Amino acid sequence: MTLPLVLPRSASLPTTFGGTVGLYTPSAGKVQPCDLAVLLASPWGLEEMCTRKFWRILAEKLSDRGIASLRFDYPDTGDALDGACELQGLSAWTQSLVQAAAELRRISGCRKIVVLSQGLGAVVATDAVPLLNDVEAMAFLAPVTSGRMHLRELAIWSKVVDENLGLTEEQRHGPGVSIASFVMPPAVADDVRKADLLSLKSMPASRCLVIARSDRPSDAGFASHLKTLGADVTCHTFEGYDRLVSNPLAARVAPGLINDLIDWIASLPSAQIALSSPTVAQSHALPLSGDGFAETPLRFGQYHRLSGVLCEPQGERKGAAVVLVGSAYDRHCGWGRSTLMLARELARSGITSLRFDTANAGDSPPRPGEPEQVLYGSGQNLDLQEAVGFLQSLEARPVIVAGRCSGAYLAMQCAEADPGIAGVVAVNIATFRWKTGRSVEEAVSNAGRSLGEYGARALRLETVKRILRGEVNVVSAFFHIGKGLWGRVRNRALGMVRFWLPHGRSVSALFHNLQAHNKPVALLYSENDYGLEEFDYYFGQGGGRLSGFPNVSVTMIPAADHNLTPPYARETYLSAIRHMALNISVEQQPEGAAQPSMEVVQAI
Repeated sequence: MTLPLVLPRSASLPTTFGGTVGLYTPSAGKVQPCDLAVLLASPWGLEEMCTRKFWRILAEKLSDRGIASLRFDYPDTGDALDGACELQGLSAWTQSLVQAAAELRRISGCRKIVVLSQGLGAVVATDAVPLLNDVEAMAFLAPVTSGRMHLRELAIWSKVVDENLGLTEEQRHGPGVSIASFVMPPAVADDVRKADLLSLKSMPASRCLVIARSDRPSDAGFASHLKTLGADVTCHTFEGYDRLVSNPLAARVAPGLINDLIDWIASLPSAQIALSSPTVAQSHALPLSGDGFAETPLRFGQYHRLSGVLCEPQGERKGAAVVLVGSAYDRHCGWGRSTLMLARELARSGITSLRFDTANAGDSPPRPGEPEQVLYGSGQNLDLQEAVGFLQSLEARPVIVAGRCSGAYLAMQCAEADPGIAGVVAVNIATFRWKTGRSVEEAVSNAGRSLGEYGARALRLETVKRILRGEVNVVSAFFHIGKGLWGRVRNRALGMVRFWLPHGRSVSALFHNLQAHNKPVALLYSENDYGLEEFDYYFGQGGGRLSGFPNVSVTMIPAADHNLTPPYARETYLSAIRHMALNISVEQQPEGAAQPSMEVVQAI
């Protein structure tokens, strides 16, 4: 029996409007499209980062049921341009949603829409409803019912995130609302503080779905309030909410939740009506221009399966182009939008860059047959190789790659294997070679911290206070300290034969291969980063054993965390990329570069 060939799903179609980026997912070609489309109103900050993959999966499931959808970034968030919120506050987000609704109607041809929101998106959606006249229903997932309470929760949540990153009080963002390096525009925060969904005077839609957190009475209270206003309300429990929004690396969504959402939307009256005359519209992914840069959202690669953004200089192009590799499951704008800011600064220096999501991360769908866990797998090598080939086809100049953590690992492996890569900048790389059979989940959950990091934390007064308050798992800390000490003893014992062992031989081969092809390698480490354990083992503290590799440079970033939160740490990363890109000759452009296709404007 021959199994049918399963082709990769294409990424959603990019479109631009009102200074922002939208991703449109049409109904699947084999399904009759209905006269109803879904507009997704995102949460904000870390919650948005964690739910990005969930949003993409939901859009794909809706497509399979004949329902088109559009998800988009509010101004000053994601891939959108900045500045609109400074004077307009929350109304900039509201107007963006209204524009997104118009764009969704234009592309899909549908007469009715469902607005599906999560978190702070519920506030944006209810504010926008009076400006919309085609809303058939609304869905509220873990809605923010009190803006003031939400900002208080964000402050607590932000402190927990920063403490887990090892940030000192001085390194945390100053006054204002922020979490995980995402900074809410002050004018937006002022308006959010006044939001109170329990004071709505009229129902936002005649049919409403509330997915309520079991530990938040206000969610159920909001559902009751909607019923009082006369809405037909359906309620479900938000199973697994905390696991979904805590960390992009571990974010999971319960399949039952997606099924409940799809079934409720598919049961709406307009979902029973076939789209009478499907229009042939276009998603206009025109460049968004800012101060010294122009960005174009696109999809590329075989079957247009990868989603990303091309960031180009508005002036003269200089040096090599750069592929910015994502870290873990962060969307391509990066932790705290750091990758986006990096790309725009590079453009101001004349350097073109491409940032993108690898398969099954962010907005890029999975590749058939690949495991759910894609980090440190060989499949990601194909994604990066396609990205490099695509950028070469546009720029006709050398391409270097840069990444942090798992992105640094991917960049190093591809730089060794792909002749099209002219150099690599790797930040806080945890390991140079992934050991066969090693579980990614086990490695992540048991990573702990370096001994240097434990020592630095122990000297802080705030750590002592946390221990006294019972906020530190002392047993776990001592376990990891003991594990680290044993690792150092073992490493010293094996020091003389480290490059004779299988892992050491593969690490040696990696560096010798990069040197043989004259590829510059810039290694950057935050002070006390756990990746230094392996670096020191093979090359000595400070990289003394790297003298035989003149193509390799090492930079230590003092008082910085793994994610490069302090501005000076990010500036060091930017400087390393800029230096390498501007010092690689255009003559180093490899021959025979692939010519993959790009799709910016697509007929539907």
